[in-house]
Amino acid sequence: MTGPEHVAVIAAGLGAGVLTSTVGVASLLSFPVLIALGIPPVVANTSNTLGLLPAAMSGSFGYRRELREVRRAHTIAVVLTCAIGAIGGAVLLLALPPGVFAAIAPWLILFTCLIVGVQPWITKWLRSRHDEPHGERTAMSPATTFFAALTGVYGGYFGAGAGVMMMAVLGLGLDLDLRIVNALKTLALLAANLVASLIFIFVADLDLTVAGLLAAGSVVGGYVGAHIGRRLPATVLRVLIVLAGIIAAVLMLR
Repeated sequence: MTGPEHVAVIAAGLGAGVLTSTVGVASLLSFPVLIALGIPPVVANTSNTLGLLPAAMSGSFGYRRELREVRRAHTIAVVLTCAIGAIGGAVLLLALPPGVFAAIAPWLILFTCLIVGVQPWITKWLRSRHDEPHGERTAMSPATTFFAALTGVYGGYFGAGAGVMMMAVLGLGLDLDLRIVNALKTLALLAANLVASLIFIFVADLDLTVAGLLAAGSVVGGYVGAHIGRRLPATVLRVLIVLAGIIAAVLMLR
């Protein structure tokens, strides 16, 4: 790659890092940049996963205040569920044709955008139906665990929009502030990216130069994004997540 191309990859990593810690559609910024530079899709995907790992790390560090508000056992449950799912996703990436998940991913993202948008009303309805006080559902139910694991599978396979999906799953399944859900989402993506990256390092083709450049930008972007996400009002953050997800889905359908 040329010097300007190096700068473009670093900038993509920076922007993707911010998106990792806020609206959760990081790969929709960085992945197309790698494809435009002529990197083969599977190599771009694996290198992108490795390169965005520092963003999730720095983002989770930036959200440490929010993460301290969740019981450690519940946090571990979210992390392990997503990590185990990511193992399956990474294996699928290496075993299946590239277009399998790509065909359904836009529709999954659009559906989860709808869930994120109407989640306050769904939660209110569920609470009224079951007479559950606010804040009672802080542990992962079987249904929440199942869908979080599926999101982990998708995150390990491709990941574009996985953050939006995880926001929908955790926001609907747990009675927590949106900022705390955002922090848990960022930590869950860290677990998924870490597991998938370890697998890719040993058994997949990687462009380590690209991964390193992405990492240099994303580590800054992830930390900055955490501070942005913390300060956004819940309604504004929800609207931005839905808009980002819709744009991501439309771009993937083109």
